[in-house]
Amino acid sequence: MHTGRMKKYFVILAFIWGVVVSGQETKLVNVKDIIPDIILDIRYATSDNFTGKVLYPSPDCFLAEEVALALKNVQDDLKKQGYRLKIFDGYRPLSVQKEMWKALPDKRYVANPEKGSVHNRGYAVDLTIVKLNGTPVTMPTDFDEFSIKAQSDYKDLPPLAIKHREILQKTMMKYGFIPIKTEWWHFNYPGYKNKPVLDISFGILKIRR
Repeated sequence: MHTGRMKKYFVILAFIWGVVVSGQETKLVNVKDIIPDIILDIRYATSDNFTGKVLYPSPDCFLAEEVALALKNVQDDLKKQGYRLKIFDGYRPLSVQKEMWKALPDKRYVANPEKGSVHNRGYAVDLTIVKLNGTPVTMPTDFDEFSIKAQSDYKDLPPLAIKHREILQKTMMKYGFIPIKTEWWHFNYPGYKNKPVLDISFGILKIRR
C-alpha cells in the first residue's frame, strides 16, 4: 500500500478506536450516553462566551470514558442532595484552544496551546450545580468570569454562593476530581499528564458513535 494511503488509513483507525500515543489510549465518549439526564449548556457552541464567537459546531460534550463514568457517580450523589450537574465544557479540540489563546493569551485562564490544555486531553470539565428541576442556584460568578471572585477559595461572597460552591467541590473531589485555583467551575481528573493532546473535531466524534 502507498505510504500516504497507509498513513491516512491508520489516522482513520485512530479516530474510530481511540487515539494511541506512546501506548496511552484515550477513548472519548459522548457524556449524554453515560449520563442521559445531565444538563448541557455548552457555551462555546454559541457566541455567549469570552471570545464572542461560535467555536463548536454542535452543543455536545465529550470526555475521556473514565472521566465520564466518574462524573456519573458525582451526578448520582448530587441527586441525593437535591441537585444536578450542568456542564459548560468538556473535551476541546486543540484548534479551538488556539482560537481561545488568540482572544485571551493569559495562562491563568487559558492554557497555552503549545503545551495543550487538560481540556484538549478530555480530562477536564467545566460545570456547576442546579436544582433537580434545572433551576439555577446562586454561585460565585457566571461561567468564564475571569476575576478574583471566580477563584475556588474566594471568601467575600454571599453565603449561598459559598455553600453551593462547597457542595460542588466536595462532591467532585469525593470521586477523584481536582479543582483549580483560578476557576471554581473547572475540575481536572487524574491521569491526564500522560495522555495525548487531541484535535479531533466534534463531527468525527459524532460519526464514531
